[in-house]
Amino acid sequence: MSGADFEASIGKVDGDLYGLMVREQGRQRAGLEMIASENFVPRAILEAQGSILTNKYAEGYPHKKYYGGCEFVEEIEDLAIRRAKELFGAEHANVQPHSGTTANMAVYFAVMKPGDTMLAMKLDQGGHLSHGHPLNFTGLIYNVVGYGVRPDTETIDYDQVRQLALEHRPRVIVAGASAYPRFIDFEAFARIAQEVGAVLMVDMAHIAGLVAGGVHPSPVPHADFVTTTTHKTLRGPRGALVLCRSQYAAQLDRTVFPGIQGGPLVHVMAGKAVCFHLAMREDFKEYARNVVLNAKALAEALMDRGFRLVSGGTDNHLLLVDLRSKGITGKEAEVLLDRIGIACNKNMIPFDPEKPMVASGIRLGTAALTTRGLGPVEMRTIAEIIDRAIALRDNHQELERLAGQVREMSLAFPLYTSMREPWVEAR
Repeated sequence: MSGADFEASIGKVDGDLYGLMVREQGRQRAGLEMIASENFVPRAILEAQGSILTNKYAEGYPHKKYYGGCEFVEEIEDLAIRRAKELFGAEHANVQPHSGTTANMAVYFAVMKPGDTMLAMKLDQGGHLSHGHPLNFTGLIYNVVGYGVRPDTETIDYDQVRQLALEHRPRVIVAGASAYPRFIDFEAFARIAQEVGAVLMVDMAHIAGLVAGGVHPSPVPHADFVTTTTHKTLRGPRGALVLCRSQYAAQLDRTVFPGIQGGPLVHVMAGKAVCFHLAMREDFKEYARNVVLNAKALAEALMDRGFRLVSGGTDNHLLLVDLRSKGITGKEAEVLLDRIGIACNKNMIPFDPEKPMVASGIRLGTAALTTRGLGPVEMRTIAEIIDRAIALRDNHQELERLAGQVREMSLAFPLYTSMREPWVEAR
């Protein structure tokens, strides 16, 4: 590589990749991002992740690193740890996990042996792959017992959770979900775990930002371990975090490194540090409140148009929409809405008669749209657009009109007002 190439930007070195990045940039700016697990990070986090910190290897923990030259990155990791503990009121924090599944793996490996029993929410009832799906490592290594929701309310059946816990005596009980629109009673889970002598792990990946913002009950006072991603409602970099009681600190840290990971990603830990810092500010609390207000406004507007929502509404950032009465599957709706610029995902609903890759519903989230500044007025317009798109899905002219409306709305709320990312060279 020549010196000139070493200093050159992406656009000069790799035109193919640069072109794809510019196209993705255009998609994000001109569309409505309603995937509940996605968000837009502040520019400061983009800068941290695209920084010289990506050059440094830093195996081990602060002040116990296996490489030299770590004096500054150790301080970065320490800063992220202190901020995570302060933000969530935790006794111990590990900021090294690369993903939510890795964070969950670290907890499982720390307190369970192969063949042990874990009790977790079923995937088709709102749980996550890493909570025991048969094709996931959890389903291959552990004896997984699944709990679900009540057929009448479509909310967690805490009586069933207790009954299954008493019957199977799990080593770990997992609370938390990937597609559950209601508050979770962490205190009830803690009582059940204590009754059967189980370790309680809460996966708050979806709601961490709402917990930090004070609009969702915190699991930290009730759980032995709390895992989360940092890139959903928390609005940070793609990565994860584990919080735990101090009695488990050494056990957890040994499991993360050297147990399941090598070198941590210093540039991502720096992004996490920025994320935690921003989440302690008052404007983040306002953002969290607005995420919930937007979700409730969207829910009300959809129900006014005849859509059935799982559990009858939402307490958090996401909605599960049952599409059966509209004569369209979740898969079809995902493709249709993507065509007009609305990104969402097909999703199974409780007791779904369809296969997982078809599904009877879609999952909609408001975190990313709230970041861009959209409010309840826009949520009602979006509900109208979704309703018309589904009702008139064979009318190509109407779909084109709706696509234009989506683009106009999205561009009215600029993603990054300078219209440039750190990697975009001046033109």
